[in-house]
Amino acid sequence: MSEAEGDETDVRRAVVLDYLAHGLSDDARPQYEKSPAGYAMRIDDFQLYEVAFDEAVRLTIGSDVVVEPPEERDVVIECQEVEYDDLSSGAKTELEYVVEDLVEEHERRFVDFYNDAQPITLRLHQLNLLPGIGKKLRNGILDERKRKPFESFDELSERVSGLHDPDEIIVERILEELRDDDLKYQTFVGRRDGAQE
Repeated sequence: MSEAEGDETDVRRAVVLDYLAHGLSDDARPQYEKSPAGYAMRIDDFQLYEVAFDEAVRLTIGSDVVVEPPEERDVVIECQEVEYDDLSSGAKTELEYVVEDLVEEHERRFVDFYNDAQPITLRLHQLNLLPGIGKKLRNGILDERKRKPFESFDELSERVSGLHDPDEIIVERILEELRDDDLKYQTFVGRRDGAQE
């Protein structure tokens, strides 16, 4: 399928966080009735899923699968959104690595967050939601981006004094949003540019 076709059908992909060949442990059905299951995280908005997989396909952690829309699924039989606390311990362990990989793979998207972040209220800016970003660092980022938009995480580190590992700051915020669903502001998790379920 071409990218153009994928965009038209609004295909949502996810990364497998845990693959349980013998199904979920809390599934009370007899073993012969269980299908392989596991957990996955959607690539575009980090939404977490419990997933049932096609028995004919063996998957590994890190595999890329289609979760939405149902008619586009190839190895996913069914899936439902879950919270962080619903994940298996294996999925929780893998989560940080997968988020790090996604932030690295989609560097432009997250660098653009630094370029485009706006005030939320008179006293709070989106940049202040990032761990370790106080008034001084926020102002440094805002001053530098007025001169010229940032092109990479490396450039952010070089141009903003005191801003170390801007990619790890994003990863930390995403993990915080995944673990604590009571946060007042969700910057990355569940944000899909206006798309509705």
